[in-house]
Amino acid sequence: MTSLYPLIRNETVKIWKKRRFHVIILILLVLIPIFTYAQMRVAQTQLKQTGSSDWRVATQTRVQDYTSRLSSPRIPEEWKESIKVEVQRLQYYLDRDIDPQAPNGVTFTRVFLANSINLFLPLMVMVIASDMVSSEHATGTIKLLLTRPVRRWKVLFSKLVALIFYVSMIVLATTVVSYLISGLVFGFSGWTHPVLTGFRINGSEVDTSRIQVVPQWLFLLMTAGLAWFSALVVAILSLMVSVLIRSTAAGMGVMLAAIIAGTILSNMVSSWETAKYFFMVNLETTVYLNGTVPPIKGMTLPFSLAVLSVWAACALYVSFRVFTRKDVLN
Repeated sequence: MTSLYPLIRNETVKIWKKRRFHVIILILLVLIPIFTYAQMRVAQTQLKQTGSSDWRVATQTRVQDYTSRLSSPRIPEEWKESIKVEVQRLQYYLDRDIDPQAPNGVTFTRVFLANSINLFLPLMVMVIASDMVSSEHATGTIKLLLTRPVRRWKVLFSKLVALIFYVSMIVLATTVVSYLISGLVFGFSGWTHPVLTGFRINGSEVDTSRIQVVPQWLFLLMTAGLAWFSALVVAILSLMVSVLIRSTAAGMGVMLAAIIAGTILSNMVSSWETAKYFFMVNLETTVYLNGTVPPIKGMTLPFSLAVLSVWAACALYVSFRVFTRKDVLN
């Protein structure tokens, strides 16, 4: 009976030797300084517009700007609902004297993770996951692998464990690199800065009855956890596509199209309730933490987590069933 550990170690080393994780680190080292610089320029622009470094003045200016937009007839009603929610949320921060965007490395990292959860992180995960099985067919190593006295489910399970490890490493690397680089510009403080969470959205109204004040380190941990879960679901779906489609390029194309379609749908499907069952629409789970309007009314954090879990479970079932039954030697 072959142990799983050598198989898992083999898959982990195999991914490492492909140097794709190194490419991901390089991408982070190139792009995050750009995002940091862009954020610094935004802060400088706001300072020029408001003429004050006081966060209250900047936040009040944002509230006034959003309020003036509500009177514009060119803005769709669903956008107006989002604006009304944002006005109420910002006003709640003002009333509690809590800066919603304190300029520090921790805040930048938290916001960056939240913004990258539906596109940036999934794309980096796909770099690792999209060819875990299809590349074995392309190189012919699948024949050598399956001629060993190892059950097929163990082979795929070892790939899954290695994939979970690298997904975790990608999220961790994104968090650490974001904090270190942005900290050089905005400072490394902000771990204990108070953050409000627990906003509940009812149409265009914000329910503040369950709001809690948490330290930012805890909020960052919750954000990173949700980002990890969403990235893992994308990785599992990519693994399924890699099992079903032997061409790595075609598999990456399928997943890339699905992720980009999800980004578009999230901005267009507010009146199409059935779309809330697509995994792409539910990837941005962090919106429920900071009180942002979900893509479709009625969506909640438990609902999105449940939908993503069902998609992941179905993908695993299909992956193991197909991999263990079909003739992969031809």
